[in-house]
Amino acid sequence: MNHRGRHRRRRRGAALRGVLAGTALALTAAATLISASQAQVAENPGALKPLTSPADTGPLRLREHLVPGRTLDRLAAGMGRPVGVDAVLRGADHALREAGDCSSDDRASLPVAPAAARAYCWDPADTASGAWRPASVTTSGDAGDDGVWGTHRVVLAGWTHRTGTGRPAERGLARVAFVDADDPAHLAYRWVLLVVPAHGGRDYRPLASGISGMVWYANKLLVTTRAGSADALYVYDLDRIQRTTVDGPAIGRVPGGWSADGYRYVLPAVGSYRFASGRCAASGPPCPGALAVDRGTAPDSLVAAEWTAPGGDQHTRLWRYAFSTDPARAGLLATDAAGRANPVEAYRTRATGVRGVLSYRKAGADRPSWYVGRLPGSQDGHGGLWRQDTDGAQGARCGSDTSHRCWARDAGSLSYWQATGEVWSVSDRMLFALPLAGLDRSLG
Repeated sequence: MNHRGRHRRRRRGAALRGVLAGTALALTAAATLISASQAQVAENPGALKPLTSPADTGPLRLREHLVPGRTLDRLAAGMGRPVGVDAVLRGADHALREAGDCSSDDRASLPVAPAAARAYCWDPADTASGAWRPASVTTSGDAGDDGVWGTHRVVLAGWTHRTGTGRPAERGLARVAFVDADDPAHLAYRWVLLVVPAHGGRDYRPLASGISGMVWYANKLLVTTRAGSADALYVYDLDRIQRTTVDGPAIGRVPGGWSADGYRYVLPAVGSYRFASGRCAASGPPCPGALAVDRGTAPDSLVAAEWTAPGGDQHTRLWRYAFSTDPARAGLLATDAAGRANPVEAYRTRATGVRGVLSYRKAGADRPSWYVGRLPGSQDGHGGLWRQDTDGAQGARCGSDTSHRCWARDAGSLSYWQATGEVWSVSDRMLFALPLAGLDRSLG
């Protein structure tokens, strides 16, 4: 099937634009009081510093490693014909609830300013124990210009299992919630476990790594991996989702079929990107954290933020790679003859603890602005949201003490849905969206 033709064809936008109607949620209890002591935690990160020297840009170079086609074909032959996103959505077995039906604890995790226009809490079975945490979000608005995949509006949310909690079989796993967002009042989702082919496609293993960043572009899903991993990014093909056949605790091939700790679907990796100069380190390649798509560049680009400790001394690097324009490489990064992806732009910011990044150029502007959502230095409570460029930074303020700790609690990545004008993100308990125009107003 021609994926570029499918996800780029124009559709009537009335249903998409309609979701922006209405006023911001009345989240009275959610707008928690911000103390004066909290106000001093988040400092202005200042202007972005361009990084242009080879010493600065060289460590950002990636090398592409694709899984051999015969490996993927062998896995598919053993597990059965792969399925796509539609099949997963048809089996959605969990429901998201609108903010009014969520607990006060859930709503308290939402941004204080700017307020969310729409917000949803997850099935309580997925949040009650605290063993799993959402940290990343991407949408069919990232995947294609028209914002739909096939006939559906889709949100993907990446969750990571906290080490040291819950059942031993789950520890360190990564899963994705495939959310059917066709009806804004009734969102439903199904889990898919991320895995990596093993033994030449005769088996698979879990992706035992955190996924703080995630981007859906064309038919590919790119996710970050935990600091210290040899692979900076893993690549998944959303047309290669596989069904499991055994409902058991094991992950991989088992007597009688294929198991994934009770998950009905697994998504095997089709490739990865590694830093050419080695594993991430403070003085070398960055540990990638947040990811986003920028459709305002030519070609479209992948933007990334470095994972740094909140309140630490290590300033964060922000950079971008171009996506390939070769139809045979849909969703992959542009590479040279040696299979290397070079950064096309890079900056350093004084911000630390960045967990969300977005790059967007408004009409008439000569350059994009970079939006960063950051955790507080104490790693407790609400974080800050800033818009930066090479001239300076502006941050949202809230409360009588004009604190900058106004963003979501334990906020995750940012994703801009161009067809609707919305920015999507996650807190530690909720999925939410707000107009980019409203976000800009809150930033002055």
